[in-house]
Amino acid sequence: MTEVQGKYPELAGKVAVITGAGRRKGLGEAMAKRLAAEGVKVVLTDIGHAAGDNMPEQAVGTSAEMEEIAAEIRAAGGDVATYVCNVLEPREVQAAAEFALGHFGSLDIWVNNAGIGYLMEPIVDMAVDKWDAVLGVNLRGAFLGIKYAAEIMLRQGRGGRIINIGSQASKSGFAHAAAYTASKHGMVGLTRSAAQELGAHGITVNTICPNHVTTGLGAWQNAHFSEVTGKGYDRYMDDMRARIPLGRPGLQEDTAKACAFLCSDEAAYITGESMNVSGGEEYH
Repeated sequence: MTEVQGKYPELAGKVAVITGAGRRKGLGEAMAKRLAAEGVKVVLTDIGHAAGDNMPEQAVGTSAEMEEIAAEIRAAGGDVATYVCNVLEPREVQAAAEFALGHFGSLDIWVNNAGIGYLMEPIVDMAVDKWDAVLGVNLRGAFLGIKYAAEIMLRQGRGGRIINIGSQASKSGFAHAAAYTASKHGMVGLTRSAAQELGAHGITVNTICPNHVTTGLGAWQNAHFSEVTGKGYDRYMDDMRARIPLGRPGLQEDTAKACAFLCSDEAAYITGESMNVSGGEEYH
């Protein structure tokens, strides 16, 4: 773990749950390490094992991988726990929230990061069960996270931060990614409604919208879309860089920095927003 000096001292001692945080090179790992470096006590959650054809082992965060990430956070002085949670299951999401409260004594931050970004086919070819899997994890999972995190935050009575991890696909459509795009557009509406409902209680709800990030999943997407478009890998990546004003795809740390900011007191008056972290590629 790269040592990061805490920029937001007010975060020290806060407690955060991050879903989908069990994959190496993932956004969840980067956000967990950044928040831990700020002194946040972090609960990593992920499904932990394969769950049928739509959630194969190579596409999910395994328990072993999640424990490795936790071990690195502990080695760097962070306070972390892990919890296996399928975000499709209401009881498991509620249990994860209650675990954080019981284990660390509070729940201040909830990050809805779990998502499916690997079931991408043309609409006419996409099986209904694949559509349901994407919308289920990406949108139903975020709804359940907001619901059960907010219940605890309301009981505590001291506000909180809920952050949804969207995408450039929250703002723009992409061929061969209708289910993913629909789920991420839906997340923007969910964020805005939740912000309206929870703002009076000091709970902010925001979405971070990264452009492409070459995580483990992102590497698969690069290979997939370079083939689908017929461009080949090198040209596909060159074209991607050319359309980004800052000249490179996103990094995991870019999203992690945005997450830490939105958790901080600096963002206390920001809610209902869908914040682009795209190097200038996305403007609206």
